[in-house]
This record gives sequence, C-alpha cells and structure tokens, in this order.
Amino acid sequence: MTNRERRDAQIAYISDDSVFEEQKECRKKLQEFNFMDRSDFDGLKKAAKELLGKSDKAFINPPFYCDYGTHIEVGKNFFANYNCTILDVAKVKIGDNCQMAPNVSIYTAGHPIHPVSRNSGYEYGKEVTIGDNVWIGGNSVICPGVTIGDHVVIGAGSVVTKDIPDWSVAAGNPCKVIRKITEEEKRYLFRKEEIDDEAWEDILSRME
Repeated sequence: MTNRERRDAQIAYISDDSVFEEQKECRKKLQEFNFMDRSDFDGLKKAAKELLGKSDKAFINPPFYCDYGTHIEVGKNFFANYNCTILDVAKVKIGDNCQMAPNVSIYTAGHPIHPVSRNSGYEYGKEVTIGDNVWIGGNSVICPGVTIGDHVVIGAGSVVTKDIPDWSVAAGNPCKVIRKITEEEKRYLFRKEEIDDEAWEDILSRME
C-alpha cells in the first residue's frame, strides 16, 4: 500500500512526498482564503465551498487552517468562527446547523505514545464525526476518533477525548456530560433569561 492509501485506511502511515504534494494544493487555497477581503462575504462563502470536500451554505471566518480540506464534509448552514483548525488526516464529518466558536480545533491526527514508534515517523488519523445541531464553545479541542451526537453543546475550553451522546451539555478537561438538554430550555436565551416576545414570535413563525 502507498502511504496515502495507508492514511485513508486509518492505519500507520508516513507523510512522504506524495502526501505533501496533496497538502500543497490545500495550502494554496488556504493562502487565498486567509488573505481575502474580510468584508467580501460572498467571496468567502465561495472560497469555503471550494476548499471543503462537501458543504452547503458553509461560512468560515478567516483565518482557517486544515491539512487537506477534501477530507472535511459539513452539512447545511455550517459556521466556524475565527481561528478554527481542522487536522483532517482522516475524515471529519459534521452535520447540519453546526456552529463553532473562535479557536475550536478538531484533530484526527495522532502519533504513537512510545517514543520508539513515534520517532519512526509513522503516524495515524482517526475519523471524527459530529452530528446535527451542535454548538462547540470557544477554545475547545476535539480529539481523534471522537463522535459527538445530535443536539449537543460543548462548553468553552473543553477537551473532548470520548464520545458524547445526543441532547447533552458537556464540558471540562476531559469533557464529560453535565446534563441533558430539556424541552423547558427551548425559550431560554442565556441561563434562565427568556427570549423576548418579539423574537420568540419570529422564531415560532420560522418553525411553521
């Protein structure tokens, strides 16, 4: 197997010249994207679509960093705020209506623990999957091989090392489930402050 084939099979591989050639194409696109006019919203949307493997109305606030781009699949209405990093050695699959606060990092890349194996140059990538309607708080890190379910909120500053189930609020280092999201919280804005009547009526009209 070639090292690119080994990488895509999620087994030990080495970043050889063929791997770096693939990364070069991504870096050219990132160079253009990260130095675009920040007020050119239409241009940023177009560039994000060209950069990612799959997207539908994605918007990313530059700067943004990734290894390949083609290994990233996002659903409808994806939003990533400033300074998002996705090391997409393996696939990163993100569902619909997902939001990422500033400085979120998703790592599929990893290295062996033992120095003998690690110093050999072999590394690995393990897929990360994120469901629909997920909000990831600022400065959070998603580690290799993690699956985050649907309708999840990850608190700011979290380090997610294990799977998170649906309808959960999770936070911490390591990230743990704090509680389930309840129907009662549908109208809450911040903590137990309710959304005002005018905005709430607008929200309800959008659900019809």
